[in-house]
Amino acid sequence: MRTFPNTDIESNLLEQYNVIAGVDEVGRGCIAGPVVAAAVIFPHKGFGIEGLNDSKKLSASKREALFEYLDSTVTYAFGMVQPAEIDDINILQATFKAMHLAIEKLKYKPEFLLIDGNRFNDDTIPYQTIISGDSKSTTIAAASIIAKVIRDKWVVEHIASKYPEYSFENHKGYGTKAHYEAINNYGITPHHRRSFLKKYFSKQIELF
Repeated sequence: MRTFPNTDIESNLLEQYNVIAGVDEVGRGCIAGPVVAAAVIFPHKGFGIEGLNDSKKLSASKREALFEYLDSTVTYAFGMVQPAEIDDINILQATFKAMHLAIEKLKYKPEFLLIDGNRFNDDTIPYQTIISGDSKSTTIAAASIIAKVIRDKWVVEHIASKYPEYSFENHKGYGTKAHYEAINNYGITPHHRRSFLKKYFSKQIELF
């Protein structure tokens, strides 16, 4: 039976907290491009949007339509960490940093955080981590959509336009067969995560 995110978790928490933010990231598994996180606060208790779901389960057109509506109705902010810093501090810490940046940039300070995943670190705001949270919580689902649309747009505008031979507009930095073939043909760009590619090149010429 297919399930969709709902407001049950938020509704229970709103008995104690007035401002709850859902937080999610996208791009963690990519081999190129930034990791992006979004934090979302809904405008009132019971607020919901038909069709919200984990961004990975939605078509690009559906994500875009939902983003347009969310952009005009919810409070949100996003954080972005680029490949050089991902290589420097590792992807887990980069993900945490992107999430913290998003939370810090919110117009209203959250009283409680709902975090997609099983790990987080914050000693200033109480939080709950939720595995597959973007399939269970509407605020996390909204955050996943916003982060995904912002990241995809950024990759197309800032990377794909400069490196057309890699077809970033198609894979958005994920490690597809076509993406690896482009790396084999043209090498790596400044937008590739070197720490993610060392193993791939371990039997080839030393690149790092």
